[in-house]
Amino acid sequence: MPPKKAAQPEKKVLLGRPSNNLKIGIVGLPNVGKSSFFNALSQTDLGKSANFPYATIDPEEARIPVPDPRFEWLCETYKPASRVPAFLTCIDIAGLTAGASTGAGLGNAFLSHVRAVDGIFQVIRAFDDAEVIHVEGDVDPIRDMEIIQTELRLKDIEWVQKALDNLKKGGRALGNNSLADKAKKEEIATVEKVLKTVAEDGKDVRKVNWTNKEIEVVNSLSLLTAKPVTYLVNLSERDYVRKKNKWLPKIKAWIDEKNPGDPLIPFSVSLEERLAPMTDEEKAEEEKKIGATSALGKITQAGYSSLELIRYFTCGPGEVRAWTIRKGTKAPQAAGVIHSDFENKFVCGEIMAYEDLKEFGSEAQVKAAGKLRQQGKPYEMVDGDIAYWKSGA
Repeated sequence: MPPKKAAQPEKKVLLGRPSNNLKIGIVGLPNVGKSSFFNALSQTDLGKSANFPYATIDPEEARIPVPDPRFEWLCETYKPASRVPAFLTCIDIAGLTAGASTGAGLGNAFLSHVRAVDGIFQVIRAFDDAEVIHVEGDVDPIRDMEIIQTELRLKDIEWVQKALDNLKKGGRALGNNSLADKAKKEEIATVEKVLKTVAEDGKDVRKVNWTNKEIEVVNSLSLLTAKPVTYLVNLSERDYVRKKNKWLPKIKAWIDEKNPGDPLIPFSVSLEERLAPMTDEEKAEEEKKIGATSALGKITQAGYSSLELIRYFTCGPGEVRAWTIRKGTKAPQAAGVIHSDFENKFVCGEIMAYEDLKEFGSEAQVKAAGKLRQQGKPYEMVDGDIAYWKSGA
């Protein structure tokens, strides 16, 4: 008898919406630099930055190009007529205050805006400036982080409690036999586990190792604490340049204790605002002079990765383009990002790795080396793949 095939490990379902078109929201207390950061990041003046709380009421949206040296190299190699990089959709959201979960400030509107995004850039103020008021009276990043975490959790507890009550109402007459009843009971058990996580254990939903079945239930709840968070610490330009600030070690210790593994990126909104209007040459010169570089590229890349997004490329003299997909996307669905017909009538993909193209120098050489692969429907895309799709008539 042929040897038994080893059981394949179950593929992990990702937390969050199963979409390639994901958004990240800028969250924080009022007057911490969110709108100024949004403006510098998007190179616009859409974000209303002002020295009073709630200058931003309606969320603003911008698409930010994600820096990628591979994309730049492909453009130099193919010299295309059109270049389209990968983008990260970023939303500037109104400031959050203590009591938002019960409707204080712009609480309910604010939290519904947070619910509509897929990831969070949490801006934390660690600079002193008598000109810029702080909604809590003084600068204390740890207190600010506690406020935001508490408000998001309180809102999640309210939503989960409501979902649980509705499930239990609908599940009063459950027998033990049918599959539908069994599924309903499992759903109730998962929602109870979610409630215990946020209400009793004091943990964010994203910090629990859920099973695939549980993740499907968690995703249906659209919870605030299930969204990945990237912490952005807004320093004065002086502190950013000298890489020193009294709050940074405390912020790092807080994250390590409360939400281990979440990325922390120090940056300076005042420096980014100063660099924003400069040309690339002027920017490079200024960065060399002060001995520090802009953090916007690093921040954009961190936000993109936090959403479990990767990209593949299509290349030719007409266009080099990066297409955004979620980690674990199969070839037909990746082709479908370009056009639904490519997915519906998928035949195969001709795929080469970016590293192979860079090593061999041309598509012909990659082919001659046997590195151009024909991949069918089960193929899972890898970050940096270069693809040509074939679809039926």
